[in-house]
Amino acid sequence: MRVLMPLPDRDFDTTEVAVPWKLLTESGHTVTFATEEGGRAPACDPRLLDGVIFGRLGAEPEPIEFYRALAGSPEFVEPISWRSADVGAFDGLLLPGGHAPGMRQYLGSAELQRQVAAFWSLGRPVGAICHGVLVLARSEDPETGRSVLADRRTTCLPKYMERGGYVATAWRLGRYYRTYPAYVEDEVRAALDDPGRLEIGPRTVRRGTRTDDRHAFVVEDRNYVSARWPGDSYLFARRFEARLAEA
Repeated sequence: MRVLMPLPDRDFDTTEVAVPWKLLTESGHTVTFATEEGGRAPACDPRLLDGVIFGRLGAEPEPIEFYRALAGSPEFVEPISWRSADVGAFDGLLLPGGHAPGMRQYLGSAELQRQVAAFWSLGRPVGAICHGVLVLARSEDPETGRSVLADRRTTCLPKYMERGGYVATAWRLGRYYRTYPAYVEDEVRAALDDPGRLEIGPRTVRRGTRTDDRHAFVVEDRNYVSARWPGDSYLFARRFEARLAEA
């Protein structure tokens, strides 16, 4: 099956892109990347490859290895444009996250939001992780004007994680961990008809791995799968792939 994965030109999260790409392609699916203009390879947040601060808080070695392989793949080197993409030609939509400043191109694009809303209306599998949930929260149903997430259960980047990253690094990196003045959790919660449908999961900063999901958390609601942060990426990718298989 064909999966569409929109990305900004720079600063997306290494793990949240490379892990789903790796697991989906291993299962025989095709991932098509899309940037705003298309035609040129995007780039992940470079700090996540070397360590955000003092060599820590970056991606783990295995996702970095996946990203190195991804960076040389034809689908990544020559992305399509999300402006002109025929979303109906895809079987699934996956929205990764990231928090560095370059993410605003993707998170704030009204054109991408319209494309996402059009795909959502098809009822096909949609996955969103971390800041990627903001794209859905900001995408409106053209008939009701409400967020497409309004009646769904979801998770997203928890406030304690976003605040913790900011407090630990602000002395050196400023607002690197604060993409917008509002916390992701607060904006997503405000988009829901029932704020109680936002599920944060266990309070932990331990990561799931390819072989161990004990510390990972996802929320599933019909065709929609959501996750909180890079530490959920493996479980998130597997649950999204299961939705594709059912479809």
